[in-house]
Amino acid sequence: MKLGIDFGTSNSAAAVVIDGKVVPIQFGQAEQFRTTVYFPEVMRDPNDFELTPALEHDLARLVDAAARDARAAGQERAPDALRREALRVVRRQWMEEQMQAPLSSTTLLQNAVYGDDALEAYFEENEGNLVQSPKSMLGYNLHPRARQTIAGIATHILEHIRLTASRQLDTPIRTATLGRPVQFRSSIGEAGNAQALEILHGAAIAAGFDSIDFLEEPAAAAMHYHAESPQEHDAVVVDIGGGTTDIAHARVGGGQAPTIHRAWGIARGGTDIDLALSLGGYMPLFGRGITRVPAHHYVEAAMVQDMTRQRDFRQHTYRDVDAPFGPRLTALQDTGNTARLYREVERCKIALSSVSSHDSTLGFIERDLQVQIDASRLETAAGGYLGELTALLEQVRSDIGHDPAAVFLTGGMSRAGYLQQAVANAFPGSTLVRGNPSFGVVHGLALAAAN
Repeated sequence: MKLGIDFGTSNSAAAVVIDGKVVPIQFGQAEQFRTTVYFPEVMRDPNDFELTPALEHDLARLVDAAARDARAAGQERAPDALRREALRVVRRQWMEEQMQAPLSSTTLLQNAVYGDDALEAYFEENEGNLVQSPKSMLGYNLHPRARQTIAGIATHILEHIRLTASRQLDTPIRTATLGRPVQFRSSIGEAGNAQALEILHGAAIAAGFDSIDFLEEPAAAAMHYHAESPQEHDAVVVDIGGGTTDIAHARVGGGQAPTIHRAWGIARGGTDIDLALSLGGYMPLFGRGITRVPAHHYVEAAMVQDMTRQRDFRQHTYRDVDAPFGPRLTALQDTGNTARLYREVERCKIALSSVSSHDSTLGFIERDLQVQIDASRLETAAGGYLGELTALLEQVRSDIGHDPAAVFLTGGMSRAGYLQQAVANAFPGSTLVRGNPSFGVVHGLALAAAN
C-alpha cells in the first residue's frame, strides 16, 4: 500500500487509495495538521555550558594528560594555560553531544507534538524547541549543522505521518509519493530545488520509507480534478499554498489518463502576505518606522519559519530604545512570543477575507495592548504577492495561447476571494472551478501513488 503525502509549508496531509476510493489519514480529529513540531527537550545553547562533577573529572584528566605530555617533551606549561586548553576541549565535546542527541534520540520523536497542539504545548511549557514550516528552508544555503537540523525535523514529521498511517490502516507503510512544488523557496537558485529534494528523500528514508518518489503538486491537483471530471476537457490547475504557487496545464476528464502538458511555479504564497501584514500592521506597535531600530530586526521577528533569523532577533538588546517600543521589543523576544504574534497575524489575514476590520489583543506583550487592522491594510500587504501572481498567470495565458475550458483552483490560500478574482480575471473565457482548498493536492497524490 503506497501513501500520498502533501508535505506543505503551512499544513500537511496524507491519503491512500483503498478499493478505488481515496481514504484520508486522520491526525487526531482532522485530516491535516499544521506543519509545526514542538520538541520538549531543550537543544542546549553554548552559553548554557556548566561544569558538572563528571565534566570536572574529564577536565582534570585532560589537564593531567597534557601536563605529562609537556614534561615528556621537556616543556613546562603553566597550569592555567593547561586548564584553559582542556576546558575548550571539554566544552566542544559537550556541544557536539548536545547537537547530536536530539537527532538520534528516540525519546525526542516519542515526546514530539505536532500541529496546533505543538503551539499550545510550546506556549504552556515555555521552553523546548518549536519549528514552523521547515519546508520553507529546504532550498536555502544551509550550514552543514543547520542542514542536519532541518533534515532531522523533516524526518520526524514524515515519521509521524508514516506511523499514523500505519496505525490507521493496520499495516506497515513503507512507500509513498511525496508532493513537491515546481519551485522550492531558495537562496541558491536552481540548486535549491536539487538540495530540497535530496534532503526530503534522505529524510523519508530515515523516517522508515523503503522508497519514495516525487510528483509536482499542480500535477497532483490535476489528477484529483481529472478523477472528478466525467467529460474530457482542457484545464489550467492553480494551486496557491502557504509557501509556493504552482500552475499546470493539462488535459483532464473522461476515460483516458490525464495529460500534463506543462507546469509553472513561483516560490511565493500565503506566508509572504503574512510577513507583509505583520510588518505593515503589527510591527509599528514595536517601533517600526518610528524608532531607529534597524528594519531587518522586524523582519527577523516576523519570520518565524527561519530559525536563524529568530535566533538573531533574540540576541539583540533594546534597553536603550525609548518606551513603549523598547519594552515591547524585549517582551517580543520572550520564549514563544514571536509565534504568538504570528498566529495573530494569520487569524487577522483569514478574518479580513470576509470582514472589514479585525481586532487583535496582544496581552502577551503588554497589558491591554490592542491593534485594529482594516481590510485596506490586507490589500496593501497582499499587493506584492498579487503582482507576482498576476504576472505568472499572464505568462501561463501567453504560453498556452488561449483560455482553457476550465480553471481549477485549489490550495489553502485559494479560499481568499481577492485571489479567486485575480485568477478569474486572468482567464475571462474559462469556467472557474473551486476545488477543495486543503485536500485537492493530497487526493491527487494518493491517486498517483495507487497508479
